[in-house]
Amino acid sequence: MRFYVYRADFVHVARRGLVVSFPDVPEAITQGRGEADARAMAEEALGLALLSYPERGLPLPKPRASGKKLVPVAVAPDVAAKLAVLESFVAAKISKSELARRIGKDEKEVRRILDPKHATKLPALTAALRALGKRLVVGVMEAA
Repeated sequence: MRFYVYRADFVHVARRGLVVSFPDVPEAITQGRGEADARAMAEEALGLALLSYPERGLPLPKPRASGKKLVPVAVAPDVAAKLAVLESFVAAKISKSELARRIGKDEKEVRRILDPKHATKLPALTAALRALGKRLVVGVMEAA
């Protein structure tokens, strides 16, 4: 099972609040006025940074960072679903037209599903994952 959770470093900076960075995703850096604001901004920054990897033809970085001071941050659920589709499509080594055939849609819709910038609805993402031999699983955990 793949989780899109990366550890973040939250650093207090005078008059700026908290600056958040991710050792495994150097492109993701943000700040927030307080803890809640910084967490929300971190989730968004992480999602945007990770979605840029497929656009650049790069694999997603593996979450390897560890340390007592690092805090786990998950991407938003819709971003996790999109990332799962993008990774699964690359791993399947099939064409967009083949994915379109498998889900019963035209290739134009598949291009939108595979576009990291397009806000794809969950049913389309789950259909694509099913066609790629995967299943989306949703979990709930305590908020930090």
